[in-house]
Amino acid sequence: MAKLKNIVKQLSEADYKSIYDSLIESNAEKSAHLLKALRERQLSDSKIMVELEVNANAYYTLRSRLNQKIEEHLLQQMESPRTDILRKVANLNEVLFTKKRTITIATLKKLEKELLDYDLANELTIVYKSLKKIHINSPDHFQYSQLYNRHIAYMLAVDKAEDLMTEYFKKYGNFYLSNDDTEKLGLSLLMKEMQNVARIYESHRLYVYQSCMLVFHRLFVEPDDNLHADGESIEDIFTHVQKIFDTYNLDPLYYHLNLIFEYLKLEYYNHYKVFRQVEKHFEEVNDAAANLLVNYSFYTFSARFLIAKLDRHLRLETEKEIYAENESLFEDIEADIQDVPRHTIFIIYRALGCYYQGKFEEAAKLINHLLNEVSLKKYPFVQMEVKAILALQYCMLKDFELFNQLTSSIQRQIRLFGKDECENVMLFLKILKIATSEAKKEKGKKIAAVIPKFKAIEVAYFAPTCFVRMDEQFIENLTAIDAPGMN
Repeated sequence: MAKLKNIVKQLSEADYKSIYDSLIESNAEKSAHLLKALRERQLSDSKIMVELEVNANAYYTLRSRLNQKIEEHLLQQMESPRTDILRKVANLNEVLFTKKRTITIATLKKLEKELLDYDLANELTIVYKSLKKIHINSPDHFQYSQLYNRHIAYMLAVDKAEDLMTEYFKKYGNFYLSNDDTEKLGLSLLMKEMQNVARIYESHRLYVYQSCMLVFHRLFVEPDDNLHADGESIEDIFTHVQKIFDTYNLDPLYYHLNLIFEYLKLEYYNHYKVFRQVEKHFEEVNDAAANLLVNYSFYTFSARFLIAKLDRHLRLETEKEIYAENESLFEDIEADIQDVPRHTIFIIYRALGCYYQGKFEEAAKLINHLLNEVSLKKYPFVQMEVKAILALQYCMLKDFELFNQLTSSIQRQIRLFGKDECENVMLFLKILKIATSEAKKEKGKKIAAVIPKFKAIEVAYFAPTCFVRMDEQFIENLTAIDAPGMN
C-alpha cells in the first residue's frame, strides 16, 4: 500500500486531475474516491474501507486496479516522445524524396542521435542504410556501411539475448520440478551463452537482459556462485541496473522491467533472510502480482513469486488469508495447461489456500483436476508430492477409501525410486497413516516424533508438502480423525 500512496502523492497536478476525471467518466467512482483519499487525506486503510463500504478483499482489488490505471496513464506520457521518433523514422521516405540533400542529412543525423539515446537498433539500421545511400560517392560511405553492418549485427544480438531469456526461464520450470542435473547443466550453458552475447557490445540493454538471468541464476540454480563470483556482486548489479533505468527513464521496456528487479530484490533479501528489506520489496511486487504472473514469463520465472508469498505467509502465520487473496489474484489469470510447471504451481498454491481455510473438498477438486488435465510423469517426485497433498485433503475429509487408494499409488512409486530418494514423501505419508490408524493411543506423540525428521530433509525441487504448517493445531486436527472401525 505504501507504494501506491507514494505514487499518488508524487503525481503532478495535471496527471492527478487527468486520472481522476478519467475514473469519473468511466463510472469508477470508488476508484476515484480512493485516489482522492490517498492524495488529499491521511486516512488509514480501515477508515477508507469503511467509507467505500468494501471488505478487505474488494479493497485489495480496488487498489490493484487503481495502481494499474495510474501505470497506464504514466506509460502513455512516457511513450509520446518515443512514438514521435518512431513516426519520423516511418516517414523517412518523405524526407528522402522531397527535401534537399543537406536537409536530409541533417534530419538523419538528428534521428541517429535520438535513436542512440533510446537504443533502438532496428530503427538505427534504417537511418544508416539511408545515410549509406546518400554518401555513395563520398568517403563517408564506408563509415556508414560499417555502422549499418554493426547495428544489423547488434540487432541480431539483442534478438538472440531475448530468445536466450525465453528459453532459459522455460527450462528453469522443468529444472524446478525435477532438480535434474542435465536441466541444470542446460541452464548454466544458456547463462554462459548470454554472457558471451553481452560481452560483444557495450550495450546497456544487453547488460539488463543478462542481469535478469544472472541474478536469478545465482539465487536459484547455482547459489554457491554468490560466494565466489568473480564478477559483480548481486547488490552491485542492482545498483548498475537502477542507474540505467534512471538514465533511460523514458524507455517503456525499462519501465516494465523495473518490476522484475523489484521481484529479484525481494528474492535476494529472502535468500539471506533480511526480512525488513523483504517486506519493503514485497509490498511493491504484490501490488502488481497478477501482472507479474501473467505477463512477465519471458523475463523471469514469475511463478516463483507464489513460493515467496507462501514462505511469507507461513513466517507471519497469516496463511489463512491466502484463500481470500486468491479471489482477486487469479481473477484475470487464464489456465495454460501447456506450461506444466507454471500451471502446477498455480493450482497447488490455490489448493493450499483452500486447505488453510478448511475448504478441503475444494482443494481436493483443484488437485484432482490438475492431475487429470496435465501429465506429471516427467516430474515423478513432484507427482508424488501433489498426490501427498491430495491425500491430506482426503484425510481431513475422512474419505478413507480414496485415501487408501491414493496412498497405495504413492507407495508403489516410492518402491520404484527407493526410499532414500523419496524420504520426505514417505515421512509425510507416515504422519497421515498414523492419523488414520485404528490405534488411538498416543497418536499425537507419534506424529510429533515424525515431524522433526520430515522438517530436517532439504528438498531442492518444488515440494508442496514443505508448505504444510506442522504445528500443534496440525497434530490436533489429525489426532481428531477417526479411522473406520474405531466408532
